[in-house]
Amino acid sequence: MYLPNYRLDGLTALVTGAGRGIGRALAIGLAEAGADVALVSRTAEHLEAVAGEIRGSTGREALPLPADVTRRPDLERAVRQAIDRFGKIDVLVNNAGMNIRTPALDVTDEEWDRIVGTNLTSAFMLSQIVGGHMKERGTGRIVNIASVAGHTALRTGVVYGSTKAALIQMTKILALEWGKYGIRVNAVGPWYFPTPLTEKLLANESFRKDVESRTPLGRVGRLEELVGPVAFLASDAASYVTGQTLFVDGGMTIYGF
Repeated sequence: MYLPNYRLDGLTALVTGAGRGIGRALAIGLAEAGADVALVSRTAEHLEAVAGEIRGSTGREALPLPADVTRRPDLERAVRQAIDRFGKIDVLVNNAGMNIRTPALDVTDEEWDRIVGTNLTSAFMLSQIVGGHMKERGTGRIVNIASVAGHTALRTGVVYGSTKAALIQMTKILALEWGKYGIRVNAVGPWYFPTPLTEKLLANESFRKDVESRTPLGRVGRLEELVGPVAFLASDAASYVTGQTLFVDGGMTIYGF
């Protein structure tokens, strides 16, 4: 039999930034693929709403875990609660992210620390915490949500682009170190999708047309178009894939603007 299994039945996924935008879409999509989902974000109200959607539309279990992803004690508590509830974590999706579009000469130390802490440090800390659990079990799948801004220079800001480039490199190194434990580590690099981080930008007709002109498919992505790549990397269909970044960008990185 050559057709691989893309389903996630019997697996538990933990998704950060799960209250809105990409994280919400991924959490619901992984549940639709059969996974129970632990939802991590700062805002309990958003998480409860997503958990209700998952339970109502998929019948899967969803556990809201309000936490500050930049604080290790919060992450350790969230992981412990997820394991207490589900018995294991099979899939980790490091999605939490933020941006402040400040020109390089004007970036403050506080802005640098906030963006690096949310986009990069949190992903490493959580990978480290969950990675220890996965090592003990001899299996695991980690998917980091990077960006095309980590691959090519864009007008997204020097701090954001630096964190996403570092996240792509971290993906490779963790894959190299942890493959012997049965842990696969990959990343997905989105281009422009409608999220709370981009909605104001994309509402500007001139900006949106510029984005579309840089995209061979000629349009902004739809959130559901990120679900398939992440679910693939989390599934047994990607059992021989690790250390890779899959750009979901409508072809934008073909040009490398």
